[in-house]
Amino acid sequence: MASKASAVWTGSLKEGKGTISTATGVLSNAKYSFATRFEGADSGTTPEELIAAAHAGCFSMALGAQLGAAGYTPEKIETSAAVTLGKVGDGFAITRIALTTTASVPGASQEAFAKAAADAKSGCPISKLFANNTEILLDAKLV
Repeated sequence: MASKASAVWTGSLKEGKGTISTATGVLSNAKYSFATRFEGADSGTTPEELIAAAHAGCFSMALGAQLGAAGYTPEKIETSAAVTLGKVGDGFAITRIALTTTASVPGASQEAFAKAAADAKSGCPISKLFANNTEILLDAKLV
C-alpha cells in the first residue's frame, strides 16, 4: 500500500508559498510558508505538523494493537505529538518528537500498559522511521 500526497511551491524560500494536498482529499491545498514553518505564523500548516499528526495516529493504533495482543480492549487512547525542528550544522533537522498519551484500558495493570506503550513506541512505523536519528520521548498514562 502506498499513501500519496503532493506539494506545490512557488517563489523563493522566504517570500514563497506552497500548498500540500493528499490523494484522499483530507488535505486539499493546505497552505504552508516560511512564516508558518519558521516564524510561528498560524495561517497554514508545516511539514512538521503533518509528521506530528502522523506519529500521534500511528502510535495510537500501535498501542491499541499491543494492548489487544495482551488481551485488553482500550476504551480510548488519546495521543499528541510535538515535533521539534532544530538547527543542525548548516541546516535543519527534526531533533525530537515528544509523544504524550493517555489511555483508558479496563482491567489493564500499570505494568501491562507500560510494556504495551514501550512496544508501541518502538514498533510503530513512524517511530521506526525516526529511530536512529531523532530523540523520541514518551509520556504514557493509564487513566
